[in-house]
Amino acid sequence: MENNILIKFGNRIRELRNEKEWSQETLADKTGFHRTYIGMIERGERNLSLRNIEIFADSFSLTISELLKF
Repeated sequence: MENNILIKFGNRIRELRNEKEWSQETLADKTGFHRTYIGMIERGERNLSLRNIEIFADSFSLTISELLKF
């Protein structure tokens, strides 16, 4: 069950990043996270904290609830 939500979240991040035509490096710059961490999130390999979810939402100019619509 946990992996399912991690994969859905990772796919959502990838989808939003691609819509903005950002590379993983660009998203890393905007969030302050390392590019390899972005890749791990997109593959559903990392379980994020609420604070990190908020950082992603802010980077995409979304609310947390908008970010979590997948």
